[in-house]
This record gives sequence, structure tokens and C-alpha cells, in this order.
Amino acid sequence: MCFGVVLGVFNHLHFRRKFSLCLVFLPELLFLLCLFGYLVFMIVYKWLSFTARDSQRAPSILIHFINMFLMQGGSGEPLYTGQTGLQVFLLLVALLSVPVLLLGKPLYLYWLHKGRNQLGMYRGYERVRRSSDEEISLMRAHDLEEGTSLDSHSSSSDSQSEEFDFADVFLHQSIHTIEYCLGCISNTASYLRLWALSLAHAQLSEVLWAMVMRVGLRVDNGAGVLLLVPVFGFFAVLTVSILLVMEGLSAFLHALRLHWVEFQNKFYSGTGTKFSPFAFSVLHTSFESEGLL
Repeated sequence: MCFGVVLGVFNHLHFRRKFSLCLVFLPELLFLLCLFGYLVFMIVYKWLSFTARDSQRAPSILIHFINMFLMQGGSGEPLYTGQTGLQVFLLLVALLSVPVLLLGKPLYLYWLHKGRNQLGMYRGYERVRRSSDEEISLMRAHDLEEGTSLDSHSSSSDSQSEEFDFADVFLHQSIHTIEYCLGCISNTASYLRLWALSLAHAQLSEVLWAMVMRVGLRVDNGAGVLLLVPVFGFFAVLTVSILLVMEGLSAFLHALRLHWVEFQNKFYSGTGTKFSPFAFSVLHTSFESEGLL
């Protein structure tokens, strides 16, 4: 998910929305890393700090993560020194990034619109705006995100000025902020399905070993050697068919769904140029329309 947020930078640079790097991308990245990135850090730190011998006294990561939102250290043993102060700082950064993500872009576009009107440059700006992608993105970036056509705006006369709808921009940004903040929680929980599949895979492996292979190994006489051959063949068939084929296909489908929904929604909006598949007939027609043939 963090990689998907980083890929969104290319969208901002492509549409020349440089202000979105500070007002959209940076708050999203801080919110994700300060909460769930820190959760991943605690998991890895616990793996490296505690071994199998002292695993009984290892603190619970879930309890520490809950105490982080309660802004308290808890009664258990901390993972490291200064943990409470760092958790409070990360939580404050994550909470402060939400109003920046919510109000930053609408207020900036509103200030840009009002500032150009006060300087008396709006009429000249309207003429330049037709051919400048950067100015189009500054004033109508929400149209690009929501799939609104910009041709309808450019067809109006230069003497008519478009009104900047702050409520419309704020509504779109509010929807995006709510979807992102709630999506970080739901998408992280959705990725746990791979962990559940790994547990199911381990249990199936244990069942096949205990109920099939161990039966053949318990016979310790000469007949046990002959019995072990069909038992191992049956065990191999079940392992390949159930564990490798069925479980592997299930994990693949779940991972594919996670990439399609939880990963791609961080940078792909599906609004823009309509996709047209490649075809030689269409290519030939386009060449004829341009007078190349």
C-alpha cells in the first residue's frame, strides 16, 4: 500500500499538479507510515529482539498498538526505551496530516483563484488557461480526478469567467480523505487474509502428516516397508492436489484481488482517457484522417 501511494506521485507529475505533492501525497504517506508503518516496525523489532527461549515474556504487539491510540504506555513491558514518547509523536503527526489532506488542496485552489482575481489577471489567465496543462490542473484538478471533461470549459468564450466552486472541490476532497483514512484500516485488515491462508495451509499440512504419513511410519516390521510405499504415494497425491494446487490457487486469487483493490486504489482512479484496444483497422483509419496515406 505504501508503494501504491508512492506511485501516485507519477500521476501528480504527469498532470502537473505539483502542489499535490505537499498537500496530498505527503499527508497520505505520513498517515500510513506513522500508524501502520510503525506497526510493521514493532513486528520486525519483536522478531529480532526475542527468541524462542524468551518468547513467553515478549509483550503483545496488539496491546501496544491499542495503547498508542490511548496515549499511554500500558502496564506491560515496553519493547524499547522511549516507546511512549515516540508513539505519542507519531500519533500526533498522523492526526495532523488528516486536516492537511482534507483542507489543503481546496484552500490552495481557492486562494489561487481569489489571488488572481484580486490582481486583475483573471481575463488574461482565462486565455492562457486553454493551452496550459499546469494552469488547467491548478484550477480544475478535481475535474481530472472525477472524470469531468475539460472540453466543455474550453468551449465557452474568453469573456466569460468560470466560477470556482469551492464546495464542489471540498466535497470531492472530503470523500477522498474519508476513503483513504478508512481504507488504510480496512485494506490492512484485508491483507491479513494471506496470514489466515498460511495458518490454514499449516494446519492442513499437519493433518496430512498425522493422519496419513505417520500411520505408515508406525509399522516397524517388514510389512511396514511395503506399507510405506502406497502410504507415501497417497500422501504425495494429497500434498500436490490439496496443498499445492488448491491452496496455491486460493492464495493466488486472494493476492490478485488484493493487488486489484487494496493496492491499485492508492494510485489508480479509472478516470481519464477512455481505453481503446490496439487494432490495425483503427490505426489505418487514423492515418487516413491525418493524410499520411
